[in-house]
Amino acid sequence: MNWTPSSWREFPIKQQPIYNDKEALKRVEEELSSYPPLIFAGEARTLKEKLAKVGRGEAFLLQGGDCAESFADFNTPNIKNFFKLMLQMNMVMMYSTGKPVVKVGRIAGQFAKPRSSDFEEVNGVKLPSYRGDIINSVEFTEEARVPNPYNMIRAYNQSAATQNLLRAFSRGGFADLNKVHQWNLDFIQDNELGKKYQELSHKIDNAVKFMSACGLNSTEVPQLHQTTIFTSHEALLLNYEEALTKPDSEVDNKFYDCSAHMLWIGDRTRDLTEAHIEYFRGISNPIGCKVGPTMQEDELIELIDALNPNNEEGRLNLIVRMGADKIQEFFPKLLKRVRDEGRNVVWSCDPMHGNVEKSSTGYKTRDFENILSEVEQFFTIHKEMGTVAGGIHLEMTGNDVTECTGSASCAITADDLSSRYHTQCDPRLNASQALELSFMIGEMINNQ
Repeated sequence: MNWTPSSWREFPIKQQPIYNDKEALKRVEEELSSYPPLIFAGEARTLKEKLAKVGRGEAFLLQGGDCAESFADFNTPNIKNFFKLMLQMNMVMMYSTGKPVVKVGRIAGQFAKPRSSDFEEVNGVKLPSYRGDIINSVEFTEEARVPNPYNMIRAYNQSAATQNLLRAFSRGGFADLNKVHQWNLDFIQDNELGKKYQELSHKIDNAVKFMSACGLNSTEVPQLHQTTIFTSHEALLLNYEEALTKPDSEVDNKFYDCSAHMLWIGDRTRDLTEAHIEYFRGISNPIGCKVGPTMQEDELIELIDALNPNNEEGRLNLIVRMGADKIQEFFPKLLKRVRDEGRNVVWSCDPMHGNVEKSSTGYKTRDFENILSEVEQFFTIHKEMGTVAGGIHLEMTGNDVTECTGSASCAITADDLSSRYHTQCDPRLNASQALELSFMIGEMINNQ
């Protein structure tokens, strides 16, 4: 392959910071290279096996989390609320469809963000764009916007702590099905959606009691007591990714990016001749690539062949992000070409990134109806093509924010956005909106 973890450095690259102190950057990269892996190669292989089932229609992929994690909002309640929301959505989809749900968080590494412009201007002052806490700071000052290589160390440490807490929640009894009622978030409990979830909880309770009466309880059946949430992020800052890329000397000696179980390439950095494709083609993790409306049929086939030359099941997740007004025009021809060429891919829908708009009050937002419309069209197109709509990819939070307008569960208007608009970058679904969407997706899966 003529590939090494550093061969990407010989290729053109987009969306990268320019570090003024090259010696400090080198020291950080060397230090990170000596750190323990955040995930193990065997876990990445397990996720790949599960994604192969998603591609065959035997399971469903739920991928979601923050637009961009931040250093300032790093705390136990935020991680716990995210974990609760993932469990709730998992239960809703699994109960309504009868299929296992593969849970992948945008968490423990989602720190770098691509930007449409290298600079931002406020009141006539022009500064470098905020590119995520792993690179620079969100404050609009000249000092804050200087890329700091030591932020990578802080991002690693926060990711390690987040991974540790997720594993504790997953294995320590919090995910026990006997506690399904406790997963409800306080601000959801009293509305209609909360009541709908409580009704589902009672049904699950009765099923668990019946299984227990048959001798199958959570003490003896680990699946009733534990769960797994895999981690993922956009591998944008390749200096960080390379430092955590390690060979699995115990099994196959292949290289794995041990910063997360799954990594993906954004729509802005998927050029076939550039650095991100070069890096991704050599790692053995399951990987993803965003597919936007500018993607051409031949280009998509070339991309698939570059990233998955052996046509392995579960290796490549194509994350469709067209926009509600464009998916019907651009997606069917791509789907048909990939189907007819016999390529093994997982198709998932990102209904967030193509539906950004500016509200009348000046806030960047997304309308729930447009999000829902893109998801519905995604499922309908797959049904017409006889292919598998494998999953969903959401920017969401377990907190009660006001960033996306609409939905029956909370009916946020443009005037409400300023109330709790807390995102570091792009607007996220709050917990009520995400849970409402999961009920609807469950119905869509059943109708396929």
